[in-house]
Amino acid sequence: MGRGFVLGTLVTAGALSMTVAAFQQPAGQPAPMVVEADKLKDNLYVMKGGGGNSAVFITADGVTVVDTKLPGWGQPLLDKIKTVTTKPVTRIINTHTHFDHVSGNVEFPATVEVIAHENTKTYMDQANPVYGLQTGPQTNLFKQNGGRGMPTRTFKDKMTIGRGADQIDLYYFGRAHTGGDAYVVFPSLRVMHVGDTMPTRDMPIMDKNNGGTAVGYSATVAKAATVSGVDTIINGHNATTTTPADLKLYSEFIADFVKFAQDAKKSGRTVDDVANSWKVPAKYTGYANPTPARVKADAQVAFDETRWRTARDAGAHR
Repeated sequence: MGRGFVLGTLVTAGALSMTVAAFQQPAGQPAPMVVEADKLKDNLYVMKGGGGNSAVFITADGVTVVDTKLPGWGQPLLDKIKTVTTKPVTRIINTHTHFDHVSGNVEFPATVEVIAHENTKTYMDQANPVYGLQTGPQTNLFKQNGGRGMPTRTFKDKMTIGRGADQIDLYYFGRAHTGGDAYVVFPSLRVMHVGDTMPTRDMPIMDKNNGGTAVGYSATVAKAATVSGVDTIINGHNATTTTPADLKLYSEFIADFVKFAQDAKKSGRTVDDVANSWKVPAKYTGYANPTPARVKADAQVAFDETRWRTARDAGAHR
């Protein structure tokens, strides 16, 4: 997905705002490609800039990278990794299909194993536009590169890689941001990368073009919040880490919004009404106020997934 594809209206102030900005630099003034490394543990770093937050996990045999950023940012990420370890990258794990998390895959050596949920592999192959963010066809970066960077290994519900201090657990709890969101746990470090199922403290993208949901989103995140042995959460785009308690609260935030949208539909109101009236409840301290366009897009997903049956309809199906 190179710079030539067309971006639609920017509809979020959080998860992908910096991502989109990277494609909107004036001609002749490219943005500096700077990756910053935050050390969480002796062998775990969060590398920020150029798209989603990447986790870099250094094991006895090599380096596992979780998410590889925007097109063109794979090499800057590799260069930054070399400043913290001399070990080679042996594995990439992609949390989901979005271009700001997977595009750097093609810049890594072809020998690197790429792991993702089975649905994510399908969406990466399809290169569907991100609902509410992009319009028009996308360039399929992986097909342009002869399949390089595509997942070479997938999982369905759970996968365990390695053991002891090097163990990684992958979980799939159902649809949320997309239909293939993977949760990546480093058990020995008590850390979990949640991708964009909680990108920031803001309204997420519910990407129905890639399997995302409104109605099921909260329950999926709530399951992730109960994973045992986790103290620290790496989010898709947040500047700092969060906690499982923050993740649980985020699931409640999503549930409150979806109920608001469903109640609006039941009372005969429109998605525009929801966009113009939804306010972040006061209990969600520190949450950003989403744009009306972001609210409208997510409300539309909730409306589409919600079917109200009248008493007469119910009687007809008895």
